[in-house]
Parts: sequence; structure tokens; C-alpha cells
Amino acid sequence: MRRELVVLAVVVALAGCAAQQKAAPGARTPGVTDTTVRVGGVLTKTSASGYSTKDAELGARARFERANAAGGVHGRKIEFVGAEDDTQDAAKGDAAAKKLVQKDKVFALVPVHAPNFGGAVFLEQQGVPWFGWATGPQWCGTRTGFGYNGCLAPKPGAGSQTWWGNQMADLLGGASGKTVYVQTSDSSGSKYGGKTISQSFQAAGFTLVGLNSALPGAAPPADWLPYVNKIMTSDGGAPPDIVVSIIAGTKFNVGLYSALKKAGYKGVLSDATSYDAAILKDPATARALEGVVAAPMFEPFESSAPEIAQLRQDVEKVAPGATLTQHLAIGYWSADIFLKMLEQTGRDLTREKFLATGNGSFLYENAGFGKIQYPKDHAEPNGCGALVKLEGGAYRVAKSMKCFDNVPLK
Repeated sequence: MRRELVVLAVVVALAGCAAQQKAAPGARTPGVTDTTVRVGGVLTKTSASGYSTKDAELGARARFERANAAGGVHGRKIEFVGAEDDTQDAAKGDAAAKKLVQKDKVFALVPVHAPNFGGAVFLEQQGVPWFGWATGPQWCGTRTGFGYNGCLAPKPGAGSQTWWGNQMADLLGGASGKTVYVQTSDSSGSKYGGKTISQSFQAAGFTLVGLNSALPGAAPPADWLPYVNKIMTSDGGAPPDIVVSIIAGTKFNVGLYSALKKAGYKGVLSDATSYDAAILKDPATARALEGVVAAPMFEPFESSAPEIAQLRQDVEKVAPGATLTQHLAIGYWSADIFLKMLEQTGRDLTREKFLATGNGSFLYENAGFGKIQYPKDHAEPNGCGALVKLEGGAYRVAKSMKCFDNVPLK
């Protein structure tokens, strides 16, 4: 009897091994089964300043739903568990990343759209891929973080974007003799953005007459006059031709632009965040942003490009009547790039093989966001962007998506 029990145990063990050998490719990879790939994101859905990227969740979901309707990627559908809220707190972002990886068992984080995202070190250590808007230095120099627009905080000597300055020069009929003033907040991301954007305009031929990073980033100031006075006298006692705002938050830009217009400013106002139809529902906000030239890093929704028609169709299917916003587009294109990388990796899916694909001369061009190339864009931006102008309470395409060569950051 004892011998029979031993034989039975061996048979059971062998059967278990055989079952494991027949398991689906990637079955031992977290978040991957024979039929699904699980992903989730981290966003700043709420914050003390009112800044929110919550629409990125809808954008990603819309793109994933189209992929699933087409049968998924290599027979696997995307299981999207939604996005955590970091409330613009780095510690909460780190906790959210750990929850998604350790508890929810996701394969990758898509989308990550949080200015103060604190989970980068953990994800890099764990070898977990993450995709989103690479607005801060935590994205740069990694092997796991894939910004849909590359690294926007390059180190000195690395490539730095020139597209914003060049697009503005084309819009204004040239940069010769024109001046620009750049206003940022005192946050690290905003200050770094001010440095790179200043160089973008200088590379295009504009003269930089001011770069002010003294604005507190926690909340708009009670008195804008000190900032306005500096701007209005920055060009040898006169106002500059262009004021560029590198501030994360509509309330900041509304306050700054309203104060400048009240002071009689007649030049061009430009920023990266005012392209958002949702914020125009407030009449006071719409008035403050009238005439502003926004600089999205994707093809505008008003474009006739087929890729944008597809985006609109995808969003309408999952959320009929939804307002299209910049954050929605960022979630959508981040998901799109993730899907392309997943497709190129093949059926035998592990995180190691996925990262090898992403970091092995990965090149993807799309009229929706320009192009992305890794591993190069771990260290520099993709160099692509568009311009949109608000006129009569409605946006129009001022300059369609175009890519320009980067220049070494000074």
C-alpha cells in the first residue's frame, strides 16, 4: 500500500508538471493570461489647485475598447482596471503604483498622467512598463517609462525640442526681431519646462527677454501685479511680443492672462494646457483665454486627419457626447503606443520581452502624435507638436502636427 501511494504521488506530480508545460505563453507573467493582458493607470484626478487629468482614463479606455472589438492583440484582450488617483501627491502616486502591481497584478501601467508621479523608482526596480505624458524628469533615463512624446526634461547635452518655437515662428511669419517672455511656477517640472521652452524659442530665432520662475505653484497669487509689471517692461521697458506660460493649471493661466489684458497687453499668449473645450463652459474663463495659442503635442480634434476621425469615433462609442480634452488625447495616444509595442512583441509575452521590444529600435509614426522612437526618446522629446488658437469662443487649427529636429540642451 505504501508503495502504491508513492507511485500515485509521483503520477500526480508529473501531471502537474505537464499541466504547467501546456500553460499559455506568458502565463507566469503577472497580468498576462492566455486571453487577457491586465493594465491600469495613475492619474491626478483631483488636486488642491483643481488641476485634473481624469479624462485620460476615458481616452485609454476608448482605444482599448477598439482593440478588444478587433479581437485584441495576438488573441489577448486588454483588461483595463481603471486608474488610481494620486491627488498630485508623489507619495500617493508611489502607493498607487505599488497597489496596481502588487495587489491588482497588472502587466503595465497605462496611462500615467500625473505631474508629480512618485512611482517611477518602484516601477523601474520591478521592471514594470508604464506609458503616459512624460512631463517630469522621473520619466527620463529609464528603461520602463515610455512617454508618448518622449522625455520632456532632457539632461544638459541631450536633445531638446524646437517645435514650439518653430511652429510659432511659422505662424507669425518669422521670428526675426520678435521677443518672448516665459513665466513658470516654482515647481521643479515647471522650472525645467521653462528652461527647455525658452531654448525652443531661441533656437527658432526669437529673443528671450525674461524667464521668471518665482510664481508659487500651490495656488494662484492674490495679486498678479508684480508678475505683470515684470512682463510689461521686460523688452527694454516695453512688453514682449509673446508671453509663454509653463504653469500646470487653468486657474493660473486665467489669472495671468486676465491681469495682462487688463494692463493693456496686445501680444501673443501661449501655453500647453489651455486647449480644453471643457474649461470654456465658464464664460469668464473663455474670455480670459480668448486669443490664446495653445500648443498640444498631438493633432488637434478639429483636424481633418483620418486618425482624428478614428479617435472621435472610438470615444463616441464608449462615452456618447463626451467632451474631447487634451488629457483624453494623452490617454488615448499613450494606449495606442502601448498596443503597438504589444503587437510587435508577439504572442510569447513577458515583461522582459516587451521591454526588449520597446528598447530595441522601436519606431512608430502616426499623424495623431507625430512619431516616437525608443530607446532614443528615453533621453529626449519626440520633437513634434501643433498649435491651436481660440477665436470667438471656438478652437481652430493654427498649425497642424509637425516634427522638428531637436538641439542639444544648454
